[in-house]
Amino acid sequence: MTQALSTLADRVAGQVIRPEDDGYEEARRVYNAMIDARPAAVVRCTTDDDVVAVVRHARDKGLSLAIRGGAHSVPGFGTADGALVADLSPMQTVDIDDAARTATAGGGTTWGRFNDVTAAHALATTGGIISTTGIGGLTLGGGIGYLCRAFGLSCDNVLSARVVTADGSLVTASADENPDLLWALRGGGGNFGAVTRFTYQLHPMGEILGGVMFFELADGPAVFAHFREFIRDAPRQYGGFPAFQIAPPLPFVPEDRAGEPFVAVVSCWTGDPEEGARVLDRFRQVARPVAEMIGAMPYPALNSAFDGLVPAGLQHYWKAAYLDDLSDEAIAVNMQHGPKVPTVNATVHFYPINGAVHDVPGNATAFGHRDANYAMVIAGMWPDPSDNEANTRWVRDYHSAIAPHSATGGYTNFASADDQDKVADNYGVNYSRLTEVKRRYDPDNLFHLNQNIQPSPVPLPREDPA
Repeated sequence: MTQALSTLADRVAGQVIRPEDDGYEEARRVYNAMIDARPAAVVRCTTDDDVVAVVRHARDKGLSLAIRGGAHSVPGFGTADGALVADLSPMQTVDIDDAARTATAGGGTTWGRFNDVTAAHALATTGGIISTTGIGGLTLGGGIGYLCRAFGLSCDNVLSARVVTADGSLVTASADENPDLLWALRGGGGNFGAVTRFTYQLHPMGEILGGVMFFELADGPAVFAHFREFIRDAPRQYGGFPAFQIAPPLPFVPEDRAGEPFVAVVSCWTGDPEEGARVLDRFRQVARPVAEMIGAMPYPALNSAFDGLVPAGLQHYWKAAYLDDLSDEAIAVNMQHGPKVPTVNATVHFYPINGAVHDVPGNATAFGHRDANYAMVIAGMWPDPSDNEANTRWVRDYHSAIAPHSATGGYTNFASADDQDKVADNYGVNYSRLTEVKRRYDPDNLFHLNQNIQPSPVPLPREDPA
């Protein structure tokens, strides 16, 4: 192994970090501190050729291969014991074409980096909620964020990608080249290759009106019910969501209420500020907020507003569900479990995924749940490992309780490592077609550290990408 890694080190421009090297302990860490894997080596890839070399080395030596972008994978798919890790974090170049309104970004780019560059051009595309998240993992799983009701999922905005496939080839996936691969990358996760570059469609974006309102738990049912009715035909400039959240000790929160659980509404309005103010005021007419911070700000400021609550090094255990609606019965179950959110870091979000997400036909991309109206995440996050058993139980009990009120499957980016038996349901109606694309591009399942799609054992009828 040592000699083989030395040979790899001679073939790459980036650093190869082995267990005996200084910096290994830092290099092997990922966002979720519950993951304590010891990979064979971490390669800090700086070029496409580096990624090609790592993929070929893992294939030829029979090593598990982990692809790491932002390292935010809750199941820890960016590492594994004995694996070879292709760490793309040095690859964060973002190039803007103002005329075409596109951005081409390296596979290790974070949304914070991406948004800062695009905002300088008064442009944006759908990203996530936390700015330290990598664009790669979020986009490949679909990409839910503040802007999806207006512009679709992150994957809907991908125009092309540069991909290192399992045979070590560097290919382009676009409408004109390898369109079946592009189709699969748009929601099929990291199953089909290592993406070294994404090209996204951008959209004009100035200041937004946004922030958070905290409501008493007693007002929670009314707030949820209002959100349910409002979001069905809300202007697409609105991209917020309701949540359960313990109020952090911030200046706008009354000092004697910090540390208490509340129903929160996080809002992002991208249209006319006066119209947005009227839209947000409707929530105040339902119930009086205990605390709020609403104001005009650059879009990247909202995208990073909650970063401080979720630093690297927390324990993570999450569960996902799709909801057709926030029925009164579902609201009642959520009101039983949501207020038990265990720490200020943990949260429960109900992301609306209607609007532009529903404009896209269900078979046009690999994202297989275009008929769902909400993607719910029970995001268990806490600092103390001694709380793992109790807090994991809270997530599981909550998920079990909401299951009778949920649709089939859950958003793959919110799934945990123990959700592999739900993979077919989580990928939804396009799962069979995904197994066939997997067979064509990765028949030996080299890219298996993910919410894994098994390659079809036999060729299936080929479908032309929609």
